Amino acid sequence: MNAVKRFLNNGDINRFRFWFQVAAFGLLIYGGFLAVDLGNSLPAFSCVFAESRAGACYLYPLQHQVNMPWAQFLGGRGVGFAVGLATFILFFILFNKAWCGYACPLGTVQDWVSKVRTALGIRFSLYSERTFRRLKGIKYLLLALLVLLPLGISNSLVGAPKLPHDLATAYCMICPGRTVLPIFTGDISQLAIDFSSKTMTVLTGLGMAITGIFFAGSFVKRRFFCLFCPMSALQYAFSKAGLLRLTKIGAKCTRCGNCSRVCDVGIREIADDVTSKNIVQDDCMMCFKCVAACPEEKCLTASFLGIPVYEATVEGFANRARRRNVHG
Repeated sequence: MNAVKRFLNNGDINRFRFWFQVAAFGLLIYGGFLAVDLGNSLPAFSCVFAESRAGACYLYPLQHQVNMPWAQFLGGRGVGFAVGLATFILFFILFNKAWCGYACPLGTVQDWVSKVRTALGIRFSLYSERTFRRLKGIKYLLLALLVLLPLGISNSLVGAPKLPHDLATAYCMICPGRTVLPIFTGDISQLAIDFSSKTMTVLTGLGMAITGIFFAGSFVKRRFFCLFCPMSALQYAFSKAGLLRLTKIGAKCTRCGNCSRVCDVGIREIADDVTSKNIVQDDCMMCFKCVAACPEEKCLTASFLGIPVYEATVEGFANRARRRNVHG
């Protein structure tokens, strides 16, 4: 057992993650060709507009499920909503926010864009702490609108103007997953503005603009879109119940800052917080690059059901540093 733990702790988590992402991308985007169906409550952007998908992002059915009068929440449609939410929670609890770091196709595309920038030798931009904190609130606003808009369509106040039905899946119309992911199946039909109504014209026009921002932002900042992702906000609400955990022993931390420097989304708390044991933040995607970069013995640990699966060790840190020096 000790030999297995040593092998894992000395391993290259970045290489493992790369190949896992490739496999997950292939499954979620092309699994439908093999009749794989993981359902409609996945905690990752397996977009319904990619027809060969193996499952669907939960945000799409969530918008449909909350688009009903209050009274129906106590009936059959309410049961459907509860089942969908429970399925999402069960999927999420299994792997926690590692869905973002290892399985989300849209996150993987961003990582591929980042690799292009790295290959070109262009440095990434940095945000100030103040700017970073301001940006974090956008994901919660999008999540609130994602639920409130379809809910408002079926529950408009007396005398208030009725919301157009085209707002029922407003988020999906502006989500870059709708335009980007179908491209990998040869479908470019979503790269267009829908003029069927004024609402759809605005939403799909905004979606095209956000798609451009998605690629430009991913080229400038690692995991740029993840800072605004409402799926990440929804996941964080259940992250403390996840079976996969990322924990820290603050007494062993020297605040060297390695962990925050390698963090793709620039989480400062992982280095500065020496009091909290569970250090998963709302932007964390559990890639575990921080664990690999930590030089302090068992300061950071990734565990599943309380069993350590990847720990920071002096030997592992030294071996990874040696490999980087050898391979440049």
